[in-house]
Amino acid sequence: MKKILILILAIFALQTGTFAQTGISFVYINGSNSNDEKSYEWFVNGVQKLHPVLKKQFEKDDRITELFLQNGNYTINNDPVIFFWGDKSQNNLKYVKKQLDISKALSPTMAYTVREILASCLHDAIWVQKTHNMNKVLDELHTLVKSEFQKGNSVVLYGYSAGSFVTYEYLFNRMPYLNLNNLFAKLDVNPNIKNYVKEHPKNNTCIAALQSGNIGVISEDGKLLFDPEENLFQKHYDNLDAVTAQVCMPENSVKGIVNFASPLVLFYSDLADPEYELTYYNKLMLKYIMEKGLFWLTVNYREDPLGFPTSQNLTSDEISQIADIEIENPKGFVFDNSSIWSKRSFIFAHTSYWSTRKTLAKAIAKTYLYGYDFQYDKEFQQKVINSRKYKKIQNDINKNENSKEEKL
Repeated sequence: MKKILILILAIFALQTGTFAQTGISFVYINGSNSNDEKSYEWFVNGVQKLHPVLKKQFEKDDRITELFLQNGNYTINNDPVIFFWGDKSQNNLKYVKKQLDISKALSPTMAYTVREILASCLHDAIWVQKTHNMNKVLDELHTLVKSEFQKGNSVVLYGYSAGSFVTYEYLFNRMPYLNLNNLFAKLDVNPNIKNYVKEHPKNNTCIAALQSGNIGVISEDGKLLFDPEENLFQKHYDNLDAVTAQVCMPENSVKGIVNFASPLVLFYSDLADPEYELTYYNKLMLKYIMEKGLFWLTVNYREDPLGFPTSQNLTSDEISQIADIEIENPKGFVFDNSSIWSKRSFIFAHTSYWSTRKTLAKAIAKTYLYGYDFQYDKEFQQKVINSRKYKKIQNDINKNENSKEEKL
């Protein structure tokens, strides 16, 4: 009887250990100029070759095993998850090509060729930026993230090229970084509405929930507008927690994002404008990322003409000071590494991330560690800051020399 009891306990312990291990799904999101069968196969083939190399690179590094996989509590799933949105823009692109055909007889060959290349490369990036198109893509991505979460998996979103727009918009719209009591205390709205929000606290929510719940909408000029009619506002507000559970990402469902070959800054430069209201919500999103232990990495090849650095790397103290937000007990990090050598010509660099998968996998793993160390290793942090100060000094010297030459 004693032996049977020991056997039962051993089986139970084994099962408990198995269930404690949580899967991480790597979700790969396509970029622009991917709207036919051939480009779809190119993307899928690239992902299937990259994923095992990237998985191996993460798993063989002791520090990544400790930090990212939490000493075996997490495991990276063997199969990549592919999220493909390029086919959604096909009808629109057909219309553009039809108009191009009309111009063919009227334009010089070189002008037409350049126009055709620009249309193919940029159309999808412009298409997905439009709110009504992006919302369709985000709805499907959210369904995928929730499906993985229900299976017991958290996800890392990998945005290739214009896929970085999708990862950014997903965080911005679906991440529950809004505390409504704090938010409404700062807004210029009806005092009765402010008091109602204060007296009826809700769970943290996201931008998408405010829109889906008919509480607020983002105007064309980037302002978050709320229903001024008290009774309607209160009615919708009372149902907000249910809407939040439906449309916002569940906590711990997303571990982080990795954008590569990213032209995000080129298409979202208005976020640098302090007068643009959505900049304030980006600060709240950044605060959430840092406090909840998420990561946001940008990895670009230096030869890639479309790989734009996201920003200068900043410590949490610098972020707090510049963004004027208080980051409490940070655990996450944001880091840009746009200095990777691909050893490819600038003409082919943007599409070479898949064929240079070993280089890319090493770069992503290194960038993860650089990002963590830059925030939490004081020695590494100081080296980067000193290097940054040195570059600034050199730039100042060069400016002074140029100024002297101009005077002469």
